[in-house]
Amino acid sequence: MNRRQLLSAGMAGAGVALAGAVPAAAHVDPAERKTTPGAPFKLAVAAYSYRQLLPEPRRDRKGTMSLFDFIRTAAEMGTDGVELTEYYFDKPLTPDYLMRLKRSAHLWGQSITGTPIGNTFTHPAGAERDREIEAYKKWVDVSADLGSPAIRTFAGNAPKGVSESDARRNVVETLNVVCEYAAKRGVFVGLENHGGVVATADGLLEIVRAVQSPWLGINLDTGNFRTADPYGDLARCAPYAVTVQYKVEMFPNGGKAEPADFARVVKILRDANYRGFITLEYEAKEDPMTAVPRHLAEMRKAMSG
Repeated sequence: MNRRQLLSAGMAGAGVALAGAVPAAAHVDPAERKTTPGAPFKLAVAAYSYRQLLPEPRRDRKGTMSLFDFIRTAAEMGTDGVELTEYYFDKPLTPDYLMRLKRSAHLWGQSITGTPIGNTFTHPAGAERDREIEAYKKWVDVSADLGSPAIRTFAGNAPKGVSESDARRNVVETLNVVCEYAAKRGVFVGLENHGGVVATADGLLEIVRAVQSPWLGINLDTGNFRTADPYGDLARCAPYAVTVQYKVEMFPNGGKAEPADFARVVKILRDANYRGFITLEYEAKEDPMTAVPRHLAEMRKAMSG
């Protein structure tokens, strides 16, 4: 029996536990990361960066740019990959549409780096949770069909009348279910530090360390910690990152926007032995058609240093 089998046997029959009760190897294990000093990062851009231009069926907005246009635009800027946000897919989804997206990305030399979706996992057991799980599983299948390695996942806010600790427990229970499904399709579940019950590094890590699946990691968003030490919080979470979204602004203590220090972010990721894509998710006020190419060029320069 190997080490992972021993760990699995040791967890057999155990109920949902919070931080500290589940062995580290149950989730993405930082000790598993191997790296070559100086190995390059790969650069990607998120469709969300062009949200004002893309169609959004859920808001009945037509848009002036399709995801196919976005893929071509990214390739023309010299990126290695594109992150395809669920909000901007044509609905209803069809197998033909998904395969045309996959074909387009390949022909333009772009890896599909992730599939962000919207979800809420803080619901207690019941109909609402069941609906979230079924919708999530469909996007796991979409991700697998597209060749996307990870699905960006939210936790959510504590529902009315539910404590934060109970809401986190609900997230752990739900993640255990969807991770079991995602593992069968070879898709990482990337839990994002996106406010609510994962607004802090402590809250995020409590959940990640409790989930009993090696397919659960962090979708690390560099602009989402509104804490006193956001860079320190990023450093604590980076060892568990399976995807990274870089924002050009940060908000220490929830205050005014400050320019992000990309070189510092790169060092944090190198120190954590992260070797995936760094995806620009542009949210600042300048027109993305002019701002995104400039920021990508700056990122590329810093990554090569």
